[in-house]
Amino acid sequence: MSIPLSVLDLVLIPEGGTASSVLADSVLLAQAADREGYARYWLAEHHLYPGGAGAASYILAPTLAKATESIRVGTAVIVVDNHSPLQVAEIAGTVAALTGRGFDLGIGRGGPFAAQREAARSTTAQLAAGELQAGPVAPAREIDGVVVPARTVLPFAEVRAELNDRLLSRSPGDPADFGGQVSDILGFLRGGAQDPAGHPIVATPAEGADVEVWVHGSSAGVSAEVAGRNGLRFGANYHSLPQNVFETVAAYRAAFVPSADLDRPHLAVSADVLVAPTDAEAEEIAAPFALWLHTLRTEYAAQPFPSAATAARRPLDSAQQALVADRLASRIVGSPETVRRRLRALADATGADELVITTQAHRLEHRIRSYELLASAWT
Repeated sequence: MSIPLSVLDLVLIPEGGTASSVLADSVLLAQAADREGYARYWLAEHHLYPGGAGAASYILAPTLAKATESIRVGTAVIVVDNHSPLQVAEIAGTVAALTGRGFDLGIGRGGPFAAQREAARSTTAQLAAGELQAGPVAPAREIDGVVVPARTVLPFAEVRAELNDRLLSRSPGDPADFGGQVSDILGFLRGGAQDPAGHPIVATPAEGADVEVWVHGSSAGVSAEVAGRNGLRFGANYHSLPQNVFETVAAYRAAFVPSADLDRPHLAVSADVLVAPTDAEAEEIAAPFALWLHTLRTEYAAQPFPSAATAARRPLDSAQQALVADRLASRIVGSPETVRRRLRALADATGADELVITTQAHRLEHRIRSYELLASAWT
């Protein structure tokens, strides 16, 4: 039996669209995913994106639940550093009550934190001195049918990181106690939270709510370890950081301790996918992704997703291509059979219990068709 497929909606605004139009598009996409039997509909959180409407996408979740029949809705992720643990638990409990069929609370870390910033500053200095070249440090490899790119050297926007910290009320450069934050959230949801004097804290409507807690992460670090140690479900982000997927899933499994919710690890792996009737058509529809990703990585805020005409007018040169080569290599694009084969390899190689599919295209109808074709091929 094929493992379940889910949707990750980045809530990106296409060129010519608006925040209102893309939120309405999310409803239509969720309805299509529901019809096709997808298991979950995950909503991303991003901030200060001119081309994104997902800054508070958990507010969208109840609307999607009311517009669909059975698909579960969730966050991938609520960034815990942008909220207090109490707020995260209260949001989850409120959304679960409004959906009428529970809520999948996917949580993750923000950043960059102190150690990451120091490493990024060093990389930027080496780039400026000509000691490093931007782009991949080695060719991509293929492991058991899965494309694994090498690390990509990218410049770091210190000013942008500081702005995010200030506007989101983060403590600049201070590593968050992610394990403690997750423990607090679980306490508020499951009951048992106490103040320093030992008095119970009841967080209504969080306590006892129908909330399934997930952690999502991109490396073999704190997120994978915390998810495993707490016996939680874990999402590994192959779509955004494909270089680390095998180390990430291994770290989660190594840390796993059975819990009241799970007696064994439960892993979802995400992939960036676009399906069309033929490989050639899929590649044509997928072409603007390179320009969009390049602007994201160089301007540090996603612009509206470009049309085919805009992408054709702004072809990337070889140096620009190098900055996005990792994500282009690991993106799974093609006919239903091509995509099915590569997704099956990803699932088999990682031992995934679920796959999470994110599909970016300028036109909504291309995204809906992609999910429909994949669902038909996957059964």
